[in-house]
Amino acid sequence: METQNFNSIREKTYAVEQAFLSPYAAKSCQTRGRRRAESPCEMRTEYQRDRDRIIYSKAFIRLKNKTQVFFSPEGDHYITRLTHTLDVSQIARSLARALSLNEDLTEAIALGHDLGHTPFGHSGERILNKLNPAGFKHNEQSVRVVDVLEKDGKGLNLTFEVRDGILNHKKDLKPVTLEGKCVNVADRIAYINHDLNDAVRAGILKLDDVPKDIRATLGETSRERINTAINSVYSHSAGKPEVELSADVLQASDELRKFMFERVYLTGYARGEEQKAERMISALYEYFTGHIDKLPPTYIGLTEKFTVEQVVCDYLSSMTDRYAVYLFNSIFVPRGWMFTDEIN
Repeated sequence: METQNFNSIREKTYAVEQAFLSPYAAKSCQTRGRRRAESPCEMRTEYQRDRDRIIYSKAFIRLKNKTQVFFSPEGDHYITRLTHTLDVSQIARSLARALSLNEDLTEAIALGHDLGHTPFGHSGERILNKLNPAGFKHNEQSVRVVDVLEKDGKGLNLTFEVRDGILNHKKDLKPVTLEGKCVNVADRIAYINHDLNDAVRAGILKLDDVPKDIRATLGETSRERINTAINSVYSHSAGKPEVELSADVLQASDELRKFMFERVYLTGYARGEEQKAERMISALYEYFTGHIDKLPPTYIGLTEKFTVEQVVCDYLSSMTDRYAVYLFNSIFVPRGWMFTDEIN
């Protein structure tokens, strides 16, 4: 690239993207922009600004104490919603780098994709979906977090491309950018691998329990399985306007996912824990829909614009596992009497 004079670091980044990224990449200078116009930053592109806003958001910080699979695990090395998010970010960026796509946009989408997830993992999502007349989906809630709930109701005002990628990160949805598709694929690669590792760590499975044909295609270790997936996407998608696994790796991944549902996600133990979570979340939902004044001030203010049911779901879905347990105990579990005078 020829030596050029740039008025800002941002413009230098624009030039690097134009010179080295794929023609199918989402260039920072071509963003569709934000809902509310803002002055540009001299150093950072709009996607870099979005990444920073997500990292410093309250919702992102809370991910460290939200369940991935196992409710409030006692061990130090189980995956949480935060470590899952970082895992997705790492894999998605690897995919974007291999395909010469925009890593900054990919990272921003990955870091924000689960901001709206509930306590108690997908169990919490299923429970709120049953309780709320309008339903509940964590991908839609993640967009609501960045649009409405963060910064005391002002939202983060993210770019269209990041918001679209967050909304469409689930398997059957289609983001408009290939960077969003990187996150879509990386999410599936990440959770099926680290959930398997957690199940082995918890003694629910042994690696030898995984069918041999799946292991033969994907690999014996987490590292091998992730490398297989990334290489599969690269060999199948490089130079094309797509981000997809090859047919054999996709089939093996789907079979591993089915195996995990049968042996981990839908076991009697998992269902028993979900029943406990349902009783807890249902009680809190009923309490706060009947006692709006007990909500935090920010959420009380939101009831002027949105239904009470939606706002209560906003509040409950924002909670960490342990805060939900604490709040349930403080509201519904009787406290012992305290006597100031002893009987002689």
